[in-house]
Amino acid sequence: MKGLSSSEVAKECNINVETIRYYERRGLLPVVPRTESGYRVFSTEIVDRIKFIKRAQELDFSLSEIKKLISITENDSSFTSQEIQQFAQHKLAEIESKISGLKSVQSILHDLLERCSGKGPICECPIMQNLLVDGNKRK
Repeated sequence: MKGLSSSEVAKECNINVETIRYYERRGLLPVVPRTESGYRVFSTEIVDRIKFIKRAQELDFSLSEIKKLISITENDSSFTSQEIQQFAQHKLAEIESKISGLKSVQSILHDLLERCSGKGPICECPIMQNLLVDGNKRK
């Protein structure tokens, strides 16, 4: 049986073998044939699939979302490019929301760092005071 071993696939995709197993468990990769000795034999299409997964992850798609995208591209021709566009627009809105939240956190940290002299007891440190006060408000 000719094909690629899991270590060859891992090397080609710049991932470790355990990642391949994880993708298999999550249903992102199809079940592949095994040799008589029990070794998995991968086709070159698996390499393409893993590279697709990695590119989608770079765009912040979750594995569940990637699984849906794979399903759409392979099994569901009823989807239109407009629906894929909406899927991507939703992801972009999520990312923009995260960025907004991170900018808020960044602003707070800048403010706290400006107010903290780095001298004196910890109980007078504006950073620690902010953490303690905010933590007590949540209780």
